[in-house]
Amino acid sequence: MDKIRIGVIGFGTVGAGVVETLLKNSALMAQRTGIELQLTRIADLDTTTDRGVKVPAGVLGPDAMALIHSDDVDVVVELVGGTTIAKKFVCEALKCGKPVVTANKALLAFCGKELFALAKENNTEIYFEASVGGGIPCIKALREGLIANNILEMYGILNGTCNYILTRMENEKADFAMVLEAAQKAGYAEANPSTDVDGYDTANKAAILASLAYGKMFSLDDVSVRGIREVTLTDIEFADQLGYRIKLLATIRKAAGKLQLCVRPSLVSKNSLLGSVSSVFNALWVKGDIVGSTMYYGRGAGRAATASAVVADLMDLALNRVHKCTRRVEPFPVYDEALQLASQEEMQSRFYVRCQVLNKAGVLARIAGVFAGHGISIASVRQHEEETANGTVPMLLLTENAPLAAMESALNEIRQDSNVTQPPVCFAVEDLKD
Repeated sequence: MDKIRIGVIGFGTVGAGVVETLLKNSALMAQRTGIELQLTRIADLDTTTDRGVKVPAGVLGPDAMALIHSDDVDVVVELVGGTTIAKKFVCEALKCGKPVVTANKALLAFCGKELFALAKENNTEIYFEASVGGGIPCIKALREGLIANNILEMYGILNGTCNYILTRMENEKADFAMVLEAAQKAGYAEANPSTDVDGYDTANKAAILASLAYGKMFSLDDVSVRGIREVTLTDIEFADQLGYRIKLLATIRKAAGKLQLCVRPSLVSKNSLLGSVSSVFNALWVKGDIVGSTMYYGRGAGRAATASAVVADLMDLALNRVHKCTRRVEPFPVYDEALQLASQEEMQSRFYVRCQVLNKAGVLARIAGVFAGHGISIASVRQHEEETANGTVPMLLLTENAPLAAMESALNEIRQDSNVTQPPVCFAVEDLKD
């Protein structure tokens, strides 16, 4: 039976899941494919902590470079994370002509162009299914399953921590700080949650997806990013009344010949497929010009889900090597290098706006006049009748499609109005047609 020998660098949560999967289901995979995935080496500086996985004697050691150069390792699995030492390991493996499997979205978004060029130079490959969506096979779907399509637009809920927080805020009527603290205690949020809640984890994944869909390498710097810290329970409740939920949404679409690439809190219809994605689950909605709308849903992170995607890449790689099909599919085929990004000001969408205003005649007309003066049409208005102690009421507006630059100019003017007692709140609205 053909055999592929595997070295795993990083024996943390995901690494332990990959090792456990290889040891538990190797016979099943061999039966299905005729190829044995043999775990030969694991490298981690911590060689004593119990990960709940019984590793064969002599497999675990502290030297990653020795693993990379070992004659009994055919493929290197990088599960260290980050963009420093992980990059060193990946580059060294590629220079040795060894394929790499990774779940490291930050590394790919930060220096993917350099790494994929190095892989090509050494006639080897990088596999990265687990970098976006955990166990959801969205990379393979985009790169192979939808290869006959021009991708028109994509929307993703790609961070389980943020989705968990927003779901609990909605269900438990709790504010952001309270739910974040609970998420940290439950292990769904890091002690320093900035990468997740400020949108950067999602932005790394959005850059990878955009690169796959449009044939031009994008990085984190190309993504307009806005996190969920400013989402309040008040706006979650008002969105609910309007038939929406607030989600941290990656938006990737062409408009007016340019690519809109952003991550931001957005109102999504409760009746849409994306609007029903709750808790720690992830989903990617993709619209192609031939297939129409498709959606990929599942656990976006965690030991088992990510391990599933890593091992699927290993099997894909093994099949390619055994059948001498190295570089069968280019990871990022370049076919639209001239595609330009829309600036943040050029980005367009519908908007939700909440203003706290004095409850007196003429205020609505004045605010509507400001929007009209900036070329923004109002689709609907709702003004609540219950006054606060200081005589103000919330006014909710949904606009038609408008450029962000026009919206920001209008909001700046509204802030100067003495009848508006708090800075207006504004989020994008995405009406997805499943």
